[in-house]
Parts: sequence; C-alpha cells; structure tokens
Amino acid sequence: MGIFWELLQQEELEKQQKQSNSIEERVKVLEDDLLNTKELLRKTLVALEKHIVKDIDGDGKMG
Repeated sequence: MGIFWELLQQEELEKQQKQSNSIEERVKVLEDDLLNTKELLRKTLVALEKHIVKDIDGDGKMG
C-alpha cells in the first residue's frame, strides 16, 4: 500500500508543478501583452498630441 500511496503523491506533485508552470507562463504572456499595450498607448498619445498640437498628458511637451 505504501508504494501506491507514494506514486499517487508523486503524481499529485507533478500535477501541481505543471499548474505552477502554466500559471507562470500565463503571467509572462500577460506581462508581455501589458508592455506592448503601454508602448502602443504611448505611441498613440505622441501621434495624437502632434496631430492636435496640444499637450494631452501634461508632461510639458507635445509629442
């Protein structure tokens, strides 16, 4: 019975490890997406400020 219990525990540990890896991978993808979104937003803001010739974000400069 002991060896079967150890096998079941090992299987559960491996399952938890896969879930952890999966969560870490998902977090990395989300972090990358957030970085790309921020960069796109910044480029859009610069283009908009140049187009309407107005400081929208209050940083003291246009574009």
